[in-house]
Amino acid sequence: MTELNNVKEIGAPDVLVVGAGPTGLALALDLTRRGVRALVVERAGALFPGSRGKGLQPRTLEVLDDLGVGDAVREASAHAPIGLIWQDGRPAGEHDMLGDAGAGGPTETEPHPRARLLPQWRTQEILFERLTGLGGRVRFGAALTGFDQDADGVSAYLSDGSTVRAAYLVASDGGRSTVRRALDIGMTGETVDPAPMVVADVRLRPGALDRDHWHLFPGPEGGFAALCPLPGTEEHQFVARSETSTGRTDSADSPVSTASGIPAAVAALTHLDAEDVLEVRWASDFRPRVALADRFRTGRVLLAGDAAHVHSPAGGQGLNTSVQDAYNLGWKLGQVLRHGADPALLDTYEEERRPVAAHVLGLSTRIHRGQEERGSATRQLGLGYRDGPLSEGAAGALEAGDRAPDGPLPDGRRLFDLFRGPHFTLLAVGTDVELPPMRGEFAEFLRVHRIGPYEPYGKGLFLVRPDGYVGWAGEDATGLERYLARLARPGTPVAETGAGS
Repeated sequence: MTELNNVKEIGAPDVLVVGAGPTGLALALDLTRRGVRALVVERAGALFPGSRGKGLQPRTLEVLDDLGVGDAVREASAHAPIGLIWQDGRPAGEHDMLGDAGAGGPTETEPHPRARLLPQWRTQEILFERLTGLGGRVRFGAALTGFDQDADGVSAYLSDGSTVRAAYLVASDGGRSTVRRALDIGMTGETVDPAPMVVADVRLRPGALDRDHWHLFPGPEGGFAALCPLPGTEEHQFVARSETSTGRTDSADSPVSTASGIPAAVAALTHLDAEDVLEVRWASDFRPRVALADRFRTGRVLLAGDAAHVHSPAGGQGLNTSVQDAYNLGWKLGQVLRHGADPALLDTYEEERRPVAAHVLGLSTRIHRGQEERGSATRQLGLGYRDGPLSEGAAGALEAGDRAPDGPLPDGRRLFDLFRGPHFTLLAVGTDVELPPMRGEFAEFLRVHRIGPYEPYGKGLFLVRPDGYVGWAGEDATGLERYLARLARPGTPVAETGAGS
C-alpha cells in the first residue's frame, strides 16, 4: 500500500478515467461511492450531445439502480413503443421492436423485464449529476496526449499542460481509443454491413408523426429508415441504412455535412418532406463493424467500454455491455485500493469481461444480419461468470457465477435492497448452518443476512459480489474464509470460534 499512499500525498486521484461517456461516468461513480478518488478527463468541452445508445437493457437497469440513479432513469425513460410499419405513406402493420424480449411483466426475481429507452445524453447527465453530487470530478476540455507507467503508478499528460499522477488509468475513450493505440493493443473484428448508416436527433413538425409508435420505413435492397420518439424530449431519433442516407455527394471522401443532409435523407426514405424536419440537433454517420481488443489490460492501464469492444447497433448491446464493464471493474479496483487486495485481482476483469464481450458481439452481429431475432438474450440477464476465475462452488439452485436473483423479504424489503451498495453480501438461505464471525478488514466490506427458504436460491450459503453475481456458494462455510482472503489485505484476522449472523 506504500505506493498508493505516496500517490495520495501529492493530491493525485487513485484512478484516472479517460472519457466521460456512460462507461467512464459509471466507473467514476462506482469508485467515488467506495471512497476511491477518481478523476475523469474528457477532451470535449461538454458531455456527448446525441442519443446514440438509447436502449437500456434490464440487467443495466439493475446496475443503474444499485448506483443510485434508478429512480431518475425510470422517471426520464419509457418502454419501447410498438413499431408501426409504413408502406407508400400508409400504415401497413405493427411490429414489436423487442421481440420475445418484450414479453411479460416484472417477476419476483426480475424487477425489470423490459428494456427502456433513454437518449444517451440524458443517461450521461443522470450519471454526471450523481457523480458530482457525491464529490466526483470531471475535467472537460482536457485531452490525454500521452502517458507513462511504472511500478508505482501512471503519469498522464493532458492537453491543458497539466500532468496527472494516478495509481491506475482506465481508458473509456471510445472505439478509436487513444490509450489503446498508445499501448499497441490490436483490435480483431470485421465490417458487419458495407452500407453506410446514419443516426440523428431531429425535431419534426408537430403532427408529422405520432409519438406513440416507433415508425419503420422499409426500403429497397435492404435499405430502411426509422424514426423513434425519444422520451422526455420533443425529438425523434432518425436511423437509416442506404447508400444515400448519409447525405454524401459523389464519394465517401467528399461528404457534405451530415447534419445538413439529414432533411433530404428523411424525405428520400420516408413519406415526410424535408420541410417536416425543423431542426437537426445531432448527427453521425458510420459503417457498422464489430471488434474486440486483444487484451483489456497492460500493467496499470485498463480498457473498458468501446475502447475494448465495438458493437453493431443492432440489439442495443454496446452501451449496456460497456456500463457493465465499469460495474465489474469498479469493485475490483475498490478492493485493491481500499482493502489491500492483491492487484492480481484486476486480472480477473479481462478474464471475466472479455468472454462476455465476445459473446455479445456475436449476438449483435447475428441480429444485424437477420440471422437471429431479438429475444431474451438481449436483456443480458442470463450473462454470468460460471467459468470465471472468481466463481467457486454451488448450492441449492445456483452456481457461483450466476446472477443473484431478486426476491421479496418479510419486512417489505427486497433482496436487491440488501445487495445495494459497494459491499459483498453473505446470504444464508433456508439454513441455520454456523457462520464464522467476520473480523477485521472483512467486516468493512461484508454484510451477513439470513432469510427463510426461497426457491430461486434453494438451501445454502451464497456470497453475492458487489456487482450482483454469486462469487462463492456452499452448503456450509467450508472454503469461505479462503475465498474471502483473496479480497482483502493478506494477514487480516478473519475468524474465531463461534457463530455469526
